[in-house]
Amino acid sequence: MFVVSKIFWNLVQPLSLVFFFGCLALVLIWMRWLRTAVAALSLSLVVLFLTLYTSLGSLLLQSLEARFPRPAADPQALSCMIVLGGAFETEVTTARGGMDLNQAADRFVEALRLAILYPDAKILVSGGDGSLSGAYEGDAAASIRFFEAFGIARDRLIAETTSRNTDENAQNSRELLASSGLGQCLLITSAFHMPRSVGLFRKAGVDVAPWPVDYRTAGNVSLALDFTQPSLNAQQMSTAVREWVGLLAYRTLGRIDDVFPAP
Repeated sequence: MFVVSKIFWNLVQPLSLVFFFGCLALVLIWMRWLRTAVAALSLSLVVLFLTLYTSLGSLLLQSLEARFPRPAADPQALSCMIVLGGAFETEVTTARGGMDLNQAADRFVEALRLAILYPDAKILVSGGDGSLSGAYEGDAAASIRFFEAFGIARDRLIAETTSRNTDENAQNSRELLASSGLGQCLLITSAFHMPRSVGLFRKAGVDVAPWPVDYRTAGNVSLALDFTQPSLNAQQMSTAVREWVGLLAYRTLGRIDDVFPAP
């Protein structure tokens, strides 16, 4: 299922659809099915325009980010936190042995802040190698270097190194939490990723308190034309579509109980 999901996403992400319908239009022209070719080409251009030159992707992300508002204050007490992987450039860290972070770095920056604020709290990092090749270290392995570099004791860290996606994050974390006698943990992940994550952890029977970070929108996005940042618009659209497709797929497969989990 993991391999199928990877291949499926590569096929249905927005720019892949643009390429597919563009190629289909060329084939249809060669076959002299001109009306159908025009329809395919038009669909390709519409998807490309919406992806590059509108705020639709940010608007879709904003709806995901708003689903689980971040609490106004830090918790009074904290025994454990679960940090979902996806914040390290694992191809780079595997080759160079460093701590190279990507756009989701807030997941680990916030976990570090809380770890310093609550010195008795355990930190479970869930994240193995999510690549098809399986050739890289996962976030959980890289995170040990990260936390130890800032003085967090190794005995506070629980590394879940085998999960390759969010579903496996939830399933594998449940087993480690049970064996460590931990419960009612904060769940730290990107705000747009929180609905799918909470749905999966609930389905796995893990009691978590959502702690969203890594916001990608200002929260006041409206649908509009935007010709100033096509590459960013494309990235926002890709991220949003991936989450919404993931929510629909997990609900269809029975992995979550609601298409759009709520607080």
